[in-house]
Amino acid sequence: MQPRFRLALAAAAAAALLAGASASASASASASASASASAAPSHRSSWLRPLPSRLYAPYYESYLAPQTPSVTATARASGAKFMTIAFLQSKGTKSCAVDWNGAASQPLTYYDADIASLRKLGGDVIPSFGGYSADTSGSHDHGTEIADSCTSVQQIAAVYERVVQTLRVTRLDMDVESNAETYAAGINRRNEAIALAQRWAARRGIRLQIQFTLPVEPTGLGSAGLSVLRNAIADGVRVYSVNIMVFDYYLPHEGVMNMSKTAITCANAVHAELARLYPRLNSRQIWRMEAMTMLPGISDFGKDETTTVHDARVMLAFEQKMQMNFLSIWAIQRDNEGPRSCRGQADSNTCSGIRQAPWAFDHALVPFTRSFR
Repeated sequence: MQPRFRLALAAAAAAALLAGASASASASASASASASASAAPSHRSSWLRPLPSRLYAPYYESYLAPQTPSVTATARASGAKFMTIAFLQSKGTKSCAVDWNGAASQPLTYYDADIASLRKLGGDVIPSFGGYSADTSGSHDHGTEIADSCTSVQQIAAVYERVVQTLRVTRLDMDVESNAETYAAGINRRNEAIALAQRWAARRGIRLQIQFTLPVEPTGLGSAGLSVLRNAIADGVRVYSVNIMVFDYYLPHEGVMNMSKTAITCANAVHAELARLYPRLNSRQIWRMEAMTMLPGISDFGKDETTTVHDARVMLAFEQKMQMNFLSIWAIQRDNEGPRSCRGQADSNTCSGIRQAPWAFDHALVPFTRSFR
């Protein structure tokens, strides 16, 4: 991940979203009716296999391919059988189609055989859209996050549907940060398209789960993150998981941070915010909507933000106690000490920058995966 700067546009974006909510809901309903009229008859997908209700699925950096072990090879080595593959991005700044990392050399089908092999091990994948590089590439409407580059809600929805069908997945991760977190038009297009895709999936017997991965501070999601979720609710999106990135806080006056303690503070703050967004849900139901992603080792900010294996175990225990629904790391290729030159390095793609055993974070966190009774 890259630094996540808090933009002054947040308040303006929130106001724009609230002002357009009524019109957007009407447009979405009209689009949905049109789509429903031409939809194929309902049928239950034979390949449907729901994910565990409590899941550890580390992010896999697809942009390191082919100079990185495959998804299946990484799963065999680490013990993590579920992966979040990052990132699906549009092919260009005005495109309505996606590849892995927006690269023609990595089309959507690039991981088909790898995913099939992973499933034979009992695992599965979650495709992730967006990411910092897509969310900050160029000016608004010119980035490579699909909802920013494509101005057609129907075409964005078709992309989500194609990903579900092609990869045979039941959950999509939306990594929304930086400019994409404050761009009202892109936020609304994304959410309208998600709502269409969820209705499309429901007609086929698929309960399409949507996970929003958002920046966080110890005080919570803040106005930008909350605007993303408020607009999702207004557009009829069924949000399954709110996954907070518990790193890269960029708080220079805090000194050396206790990363597990800070993560728990963030989770509690977000819990209070979600309680206000979803007043009909009780506390236990809201905890089951929450999730955390940590960064093993030294963050972008530097050594003052260092997550240790001990921190990971503390976060695991908290998630288990509160029955949160998802736990992850950014990213699995970092889960090793690496060469001596990596020691003390901030946010490397391939090592943690700290002393650790190979796969120490994964071995600590894999037991999180299970189904609720």
